[in-house]
This record gives sequence, structure tokens and C-alpha cells, in this order.
Amino acid sequence: MKLQPDKQPSLNTVSAYGPDYIEINAQRYTQSLLLSPESPVIEWSCTRFEDIKTEDFEQIAKLDPAVVIFGSGQRIRFPQAALIAPLIARNIGLETMDLQAACRTYNVLMAEGRKVVAALLIEK
Repeated sequence: MKLQPDKQPSLNTVSAYGPDYIEINAQRYTQSLLLSPESPVIEWSCTRFEDIKTEDFEQIAKLDPAVVIFGSGQRIRFPQAALIAPLIARNIGLETMDLQAACRTYNVLMAEGRKVVAALLIEK
């Protein structure tokens, strides 16, 4: 049986990534992003994991996802509970992983039709 990928060109899909960039539908970005399947790509002001604030997760919560995939940079680091309080208050799930795993996981969840937002940290 031959399987063909089910591509939906109208959805935001991670088409490539590296340590200092992410490509969404073949357009390269070199700064942190908030990514959801059908909304415009949002530049996220976070440039270092250590500088993430509660307001950064409040911005994500306002997008009203069911789950957030947090790509914490080149290595996995977990945000403190106080930082993710805006997500907890709205019963929004959070999965933390390194940037590359977050890109792959986002693509899978997006293809399944899930209400997902990827918060992808590219550190400067």
C-alpha cells in the first residue's frame, strides 16, 4: 500500500527548522514565534528562556488553544508554575520539549485538526 502525505496548504505547517530558524510554509523566521494552524504567524517577543514572563504565557492563553506546545530552545527546560498560571487558569494543556521536537509535534497535532498553538523559542 502506498501512503501519501495529507497536505493542507492553507494551514501553517513547519516545513524546516534549525538551531536559529524555523520555516513556516517555506518562509524563514529567525525570531521566536507563536504558531497556530489557521492564524497569522505571530512574532513572540521572547529572546531568552531566562527572561520569559507571565505576560508571555498570557499572550498565548488569549489565543484560546486546547494545548500549547512549548519549544524551549535547543534543550528542554520547564517554565516555573507561576509563569504558566494564565494557561492553568483557562485549563489549557502545556507540553514542553526542545525546539525541534516541538516543531514535529505541532505538525502532527495540526494535521489531526487539534486546536494547538506552538510557542517556539529561538534564543538570541
